[in-house]
Amino acid sequence: MPGPLPGMDPWLEKPARFSDVHNSLVTYFADDLSAVLPEPYIARGATRVWLDQQRREPDEGTYDPSNISVEGDANVAQAMRQAGLIAVADEEDERFEEPYLEVRTTTDDRLVTTIEFVSPANKSPGDHGRDSYRQKQAEYLAAGVGLVEIDLLRGGQHATAVSLASLRLKAPRFAYHVCVSGIAVGKHRYVSAIHLEDRLPTVVVPLDAGVEPVRVELQPLLDRFYDVRKCGRQLRYDQPAEPPLTLDQQAWAEGVLRARGALKT
Repeated sequence: MPGPLPGMDPWLEKPARFSDVHNSLVTYFADDLSAVLPEPYIARGATRVWLDQQRREPDEGTYDPSNISVEGDANVAQAMRQAGLIAVADEEDERFEEPYLEVRTTTDDRLVTTIEFVSPANKSPGDHGRDSYRQKQAEYLAAGVGLVEIDLLRGGQHATAVSLASLRLKAPRFAYHVCVSGIAVGKHRYVSAIHLEDRLPTVVVPLDAGVEPVRVELQPLLDRFYDVRKCGRQLRYDQPAEPPLTLDQQAWAEGVLRARGALKT
């Protein structure tokens, strides 16, 4: 069953939940993209990895550290030594991984197009956040690689290749958007501006110049996630979305949720 809202569900944007949304949509998109790619193109998953020295707090409710010693349990440590295991100090750096998609050729493994589902990290300040993402974005475009950016997050700093001013000029009330750039589409950025009440659009994925682009419908992928993850059991529509909706958005969402039985009066 799809969710009660017609398009993107803002209650899925909570950072602790969105990582699952992000990773799942990358997988689902790869499946549907593979089904429509002509020869000699294939879709391939890729992973961006970086190390971050900044300590991150655990998600709320994951565990209670109040009775855990920094040194660990002495009995467990002794058992480890008796088993011949060697104690190694943990590094301060924390490893982060972020999946994305590539379209490559089977003939020479040439990178043709990259598909990015924008993450909270991509829209966060810092060397390992937006700065790093924008640098990679510039490298793709300078190399003539097509770039499809799907931003389903209202919060954070704008990060896609289209300028925020240009996007607001065309769609002042946009909540989400898709941006398509690259040599195959020319000097312009092609954008689908998405309002909260809109269904998610069909995403056009450019290939090489002179080759017909392929299309992947985005809304069924989110509906699949909502169904598979049993989001109807998890989402608390009686609590504010994160980040908060505007007053107009909240009134609209509450009306739809009540009409579909997802929010009790």
